Amino acid sequence: MDAVELGGEVAREAVLVRYRKREIGARELEFIRGTIASGTFGGRVELSRIICQAWNWRQANGALSECACRDLLLRLEEWGHIKLPAGQRRGRRPGVSQADKPRRRPIPELPLPVELIPIVEIPIGDADADLSTLMVRPIAAEERLGWRVYMERYHYLGERPVVGEHLLYAAFLDADLVALIGWAAASMRAPARERFIGWSELTRRKRLHLVVNNVRFLVLPWVRVHNLASRILALNLRRLSSDWQDRWSHPVHLAETFVDTSRYRGTCYRAANWIYLGQTAGLHKRGNRYRSGATPKALYVYALHRRARRLLSVDD
Repeated sequence: MDAVELGGEVAREAVLVRYRKREIGARELEFIRGTIASGTFGGRVELSRIICQAWNWRQANGALSECACRDLLLRLEEWGHIKLPAGQRRGRRPGVSQADKPRRRPIPELPLPVELIPIVEIPIGDADADLSTLMVRPIAAEERLGWRVYMERYHYLGERPVVGEHLLYAAFLDADLVALIGWAAASMRAPARERFIGWSELTRRKRLHLVVNNVRFLVLPWVRVHNLASRILALNLRRLSSDWQDRWSHPVHLAETFVDTSRYRGTCYRAANWIYLGQTAGLHKRGNRYRSGATPKALYVYALHRRARRLLSVDD
């Protein structure tokens, strides 16, 4: 494993968990446990800041990766490696109602300082259009706002921040923007996926970063072209692992997606040769606990390497 700074010491121990390019071994766990036991922090936010500073764990923009660190701590507690102090409840400020509470900053309206085609609903309705001109590419940094605007306006789930390792793509037919796709870290737990791969609990923790989740797929509502969605998926999947290697310094071997069958049939995934693994249990994760109440979804996977299951099940 790579060297990890722990208060001036360098750890080169066996990897127990890999998480967002971090390799967690016995020395890292000892450091976290010791920091928790010291009690020299005001809460989980300050605890995550101390750990990030000690490890020099930063985002691409140089800011400390505190949100990722807090998620890691929750997962380590869930797996039984650590015991976090009780979370601090934030009481409602006197005189402030729920309606008055600040909301997430809205996405600004047009005009947009982006290169993606402005939002003008010009129908693209040639059902038998020539798909040989179809191109799928990662979006540029200046196009992220445009990607968010389209998702907020036209995807039924809206726009939500994508944290951690992820890649965003745009698809063009000739010069026309026709679809947007987002990939992010895999779902923490999916029993059907674990059975398909043959994962033990320990191997899942070590290899989960090699699975990627199709978190968004939006074909723009005015686009009507036969076989377009499945062709976009196929083109995107061909380059996904190499793009991930370039951006995040490791490949991905399996793609997954969760289809809300109350809205969609998953036709494009089946047409693109994804494998249906079954329905989820309808649980959603809050903190490090799973709760019922979510809509059950159909789980599909696609192997990005011909030996994907073997590569994912290796317990090194």
